[in-house]
Amino acid sequence: MKAIVVTDEAAGTAGMTLVERPEPEPAINDVVVQVHASGFVPTEMAWPSTWTDRLGRDRTPSIPGHELAGVVSALGYGTTGLSVGQRVFGLTDWTRDGTLAEYVAVEARNLAPLPGDVDFTVGASLPISGLTAWQGLFEHGRLRAGQSVLVHGAAGAVGSTVTQLAREFGAYVIGTGRAADRQKALDFGAKEFVDLENDVLEDVGGIDLVFDVIGGDIGKRSAGLIRAGGTLVSVVGPPEVRPADALTVDFVVTSDRDQLGEIVQRVRDGRLRTNIGNVADLEDAVAALNPTERITGKTIIRARS
Repeated sequence: MKAIVVTDEAAGTAGMTLVERPEPEPAINDVVVQVHASGFVPTEMAWPSTWTDRLGRDRTPSIPGHELAGVVSALGYGTTGLSVGQRVFGLTDWTRDGTLAEYVAVEARNLAPLPGDVDFTVGASLPISGLTAWQGLFEHGRLRAGQSVLVHGAAGAVGSTVTQLAREFGAYVIGTGRAADRQKALDFGAKEFVDLENDVLEDVGGIDLVFDVIGGDIGKRSAGLIRAGGTLVSVVGPPEVRPADALTVDFVVTSDRDQLGEIVQRVRDGRLRTNIGNVADLEDAVAALNPTERITGKTIIRARS
């Protein structure tokens, strides 16, 4: 099968190559999925799990990508709940070969049925963005109607999903980003927008929940914005500065079949719009994942038309 592999951590995405690899075999409770479309998060190149297994052993050349939509082509021993020929989407294990390939082996529990009226490209754009937003807002942020939510990177793949879900559940959303992102963030449902390059972040006042996908200086300054009893949720590591009288949570997204079902249903009925910035074929994936200009939204790689 054709697959994208990486072998050099220092090279990052520039070190990606398209090669031929053996098709994976399903382990116990696995399925093999014929990948139709795959998502990719650029920060994967900095994740230890991209380069080593759970015991710290080198696992290169490794196949990156952890979001997929496709069709089940084989079942492992003991696998239940899915069937050969079924359309599925989901989030694969961080420490196993990923989805930038024509086939991938994945635990069945990490996949959910993909309805026939949802395109594979759309399905592949949902797992990380959707589950990160869902878990950050509802499991960790304990969002309630009427609260204020500050969403960093509101025009990005995760941020735009956070914005839409928070709005749906009755929050007042303030988005942040670059000046060029303003209209896109407002279109996704933000009521206000803070240009992080030109506006004063501290002018937003007291916030009930900050959803941070940026970290660094912005993360530090965000800690001072949170009201007593509020929450700072981070997906970029533990906050360097903790707010007074407020909760801080950093988390790594996990796969959840029920949550994937909630997310895809919202796409089907129009409550949730995807944020796809670019779509490319697997043969062109290396160039697409090393863009020469900034792309807001997720890049999706199609393994088959």
